[in-house]
Amino acid sequence: MSKKILVVDDDPVQLQHISNLLSNVDAELILAANGQQGISKALEELPDLILMDVVMPEVDGFAACRQITSAAETRNIPVVIVSSKNQEADRVWAQLQGAKAMIAKPFADQELLARVNEFL
Repeated sequence: MSKKILVVDDDPVQLQHISNLLSNVDAELILAANGQQGISKALEELPDLILMDVVMPEVDGFAACRQITSAAETRNIPVVIVSSKNQEADRVWAQLQGAKAMIAKPFADQELLARVNEFL
């Protein structure tokens, strides 16, 4: 069975870039444009990995991460925060919300691929 990766980002350019990067990874990509969609798709699709932006309208990535990592159905799905918010306080807060890792934007393509391979 193929793996699934949920990518949550409100920036269409970022979504496209990450999609292109992951096109060679043996996984189905599921895209969401904001935190609320991310939560819904996580529950519907039960992906193997979630890449989550932080700064988004409606529900931000930290709140979405907290909901996903605290719900019984989705708590075991690793969430990797991919964000321009990369101060030490942001990293600590991401961990407190249940994130397994954090990648700072702009990221090196190899770093993102390495993290994806680590969790798949």
